Amino acid sequence: MDEDSRSPGKLSRREVLAAGSAVMLVGASMGRSETIAGHLPWVPNAGNPPIPATPGPWLYFTAAEGRALEALADRIIPPDADTPGGKDAGCAIFVDRQLAGPYGRQEGLYVAGPFETGAKNQGSQSPENPAQQYREWLAAFDRACAAQHGGKVFADLAANEQDAVLQALENGELKLEGVNGQAFFDQAIKDIQMGFFADPVYGGNRNMVAWKMIGFPGARYNYLDWVNRHNERFPLPPVSIAGRAEWTPKGG
Repeated sequence: MDEDSRSPGKLSRREVLAAGSAVMLVGASMGRSETIAGHLPWVPNAGNPPIPATPGPWLYFTAAEGRALEALADRIIPPDADTPGGKDAGCAIFVDRQLAGPYGRQEGLYVAGPFETGAKNQGSQSPENPAQQYREWLAAFDRACAAQHGGKVFADLAANEQDAVLQALENGELKLEGVNGQAFFDQAIKDIQMGFFADPVYGGNRNMVAWKMIGFPGARYNYLDWVNRHNERFPLPPVSIAGRAEWTPKGG
């Protein structure tokens, strides 16, 4: 076909090949080689690194809300002689950091209406995000406790009184004004348990106390040397995805 008879806007095969050769030559001139020895040619989590939760003040909770959730955490996961409870393990810190972040705002999820009461397997149908729900749940929870215990909020009650309150909440005997108390109880248990067993980079499982308790070795690169070694205790301490055995900073 005559080159002058080409359709406007279309390139000939000769032009395409010529352009491709030019790109290859330019790319070759700009390329850089590197000798890699003694280390891996990539950085773990470089593409999507987790944001470490740092010790310090509450990011979302008020002081009263944080105190209430810490008291809840210590009754859901009570301390014993060998392992700290939910409070000292940082479970409330974990929940606070989650609510202050994308999870609390429901980022990436469809959040427009219509909002209808759905089945449990359909997930939350509420116009409120998790951060807003926790704020209302904790306020209603402390109001209900104060109404039944002479003005004392949950964190001010004795351990046996706290257990009785939680049992009544679980059974539906304790009603929370304006919110679903059983939904609060179920969600709080899930979130506190998650904070207890999650990687400590997210604020809970402080010093990997939960992993040490159950013998979980953490996020090590591989376990090839141990695949066929059955009924042997793994001798190494757990490792966080942050890459060190003792993740929590001093004083945290």
